[in-house]
Amino acid sequence: MMLTRDNFINSPIEIETELLQLFDKNSSLTIFDIGACEAEDSIRYANLFPNATVFAFEPRIDNISKAKELIQHYKKATIILENIALSNQNGMASFYLSEGEPDELKNSEHWDFGNKSSSLLPPSEEMKKHTNWLQFNKKIEVPTIRLDKYVEQKNLATIDFAHIDVQGAELMVLEGAGNFLKKIKTIWMEVEAVELYKSQPLKDDVEEFMRKNNFVNILNTVNSVAGDQLYVNKNYFSEEQIVIAKSIKKPTSFIARIKKLFS
Repeated sequence: MMLTRDNFINSPIEIETELLQLFDKNSSLTIFDIGACEAEDSIRYANLFPNATVFAFEPRIDNISKAKELIQHYKKATIILENIALSNQNGMASFYLSEGEPDELKNSEHWDFGNKSSSLLPPSEEMKKHTNWLQFNKKIEVPTIRLDKYVEQKNLATIDFAHIDVQGAELMVLEGAGNFLKKIKTIWMEVEAVELYKSQPLKDDVEEFMRKNNFVNILNTVNSVAGDQLYVNKNYFSEEQIVIAKSIKKPTSFIARIKKLFS
């Protein structure tokens, strides 16, 4: 079977079981997909929670163009696409564009691997040790906005679930939430154990920041290089819900799932 966006979008979300433990499937949730790339995950969240509103943030205009096509193709009118980067400042910032293709996943013309690692932070020398196929030959200027400013503009009271995949700039996004951070119920974000991007916060930094802000880590897939962590805000969930969600089996990693879909 050839790897396509269709079979990825129709595959289970990594933390689907946890999300369904924490939220009712038919609730009118507010979901933020930050670093949405081509909106594949935004569509998956819209599939899982049909009454949710999904705000998808992506700075790359080429990714935005593809995201619009996919959102239209899957008829997801509940996804709001924003061509902007969430950060800890309002204004403009340099954005480092990634490209390339891993050798073990060649000939996947229906999937772009290289566009998924762009960042507000420049890549480090450590990056080359782990993904030598990935290239950063261009940078552009992109508009940025703080999360607290954005939710004020949109008159949003809470965020039920935030998926943050911004390649080392995750804490910049959360710092930009300011006091609104306490109104985010759950956060699923990429976390690195080594410095893939210059001056990025690492796993210990992220965990300390989240603890200080009343979040508890209920899932950790970070290996010696990188992975993801799922946090819940203790103000919104009972101890029983947290214990049950924390006991659910660890999901398969993104790359492992992609390899299973690819032949």
